[in-house]
Amino acid sequence: MTGRARHHLRRPSLRAQLTTLYAGLALAVVVPVLLFAGFLVGRDQVRVRAGDAVPPPDAAAQQVDTALAITAVIVVVLTVLTAWWLAGRFLRPLRAMTATAQEISATNLNRRLGLRGPDDELTRLGRTLDDLFQRLDSSFAAQRHFVANASHELRTPLAGQRAVLQVALADPEASEAGLRAACEEALGLGERQERLIDALLTLAEGQKGIEHREVVDLADVAKGVMLSRRAEATRRTITVQASLGPAPISGDPDLIASMIGNLVDNALHHNVPDGHVTIATELTDGRAHLTVGNTGPTIRSQDLRRLFQPFQRLGAQRTQTTDGHGLGLAIVQSVAEAHGAQLTAHPRPRGGLDVTVRFG
Repeated sequence: MTGRARHHLRRPSLRAQLTTLYAGLALAVVVPVLLFAGFLVGRDQVRVRAGDAVPPPDAAAQQVDTALAITAVIVVVLTVLTAWWLAGRFLRPLRAMTATAQEISATNLNRRLGLRGPDDELTRLGRTLDDLFQRLDSSFAAQRHFVANASHELRTPLAGQRAVLQVALADPEASEAGLRAACEEALGLGERQERLIDALLTLAEGQKGIEHREVVDLADVAKGVMLSRRAEATRRTITVQASLGPAPISGDPDLIASMIGNLVDNALHHNVPDGHVTIATELTDGRAHLTVGNTGPTIRSQDLRRLFQPFQRLGAQRTQTTDGHGLGLAIVQSVAEAHGAQLTAHPRPRGGLDVTVRFG
């Protein structure tokens, strides 16, 4: 038989398979009983014939055989019908679940199966599917929210660039200095766009997972990040304190550098004048730890979860300044999850945040 022919063969329905199973089990018990009953009747007839002077006619034996045959047919039919009914009753919740699941789509994920009944396998399967639909609904909602925010963030600098250039071109008496200033402002908006696109790509890379691993020392990466942010810290009058002990891990060097860079940037940008940033790396019980803390505004515990979502900031839903793109902590969480690391964040009582990433 060719592969094409095998492909077109249809497997019997689950109800037919269950009916066959139930009927087969029942008949496996009933048929031997009927055969044994026929054997007993035949033996009694033999005894009667042995005691009679004249053998009885064969009509009685034929009647007994006919009765047994009719009984066997009735038993088989009733067994098959009962098995068919039992299989249908057993599969009724599964058919309802299948019909409801087929009606649920990406645009109707708020619907649930809501299967009720005894705590059996089908009920647990229904609850599992409801949990799956809940996660899918949340995932699609988060995706739509992310796309809307990303569109807004990308459109804002584009609109700013267009406005700056239109104003400069509409002025017939624009000076060279004015045109230069307009071009510089347009370039600044373009750089903001590039930073946002780079951040989106980094976030996508972190969510995709790690394809390349090598040994990376968190201390060396943190030291390089500190050197690259020294001018920014000086401009903001922020003191950076470091305690960098060896903390080797196996991971993606670029993603690790992006994670530490975003943690330090977040600590610098969301700080106060004459504030502090602390960076520490260490190896404890064979596990590498990275901790970045900063002084800054007071953060409520209920706001922590939101801050690690894309385009979320303390006290604002979207970007209201050009400082940052709202993806820093989301990238940190994405990279930590890609490396199987545990991320914890604790607000400081006097303001600021301590973020710890534990690897291993």
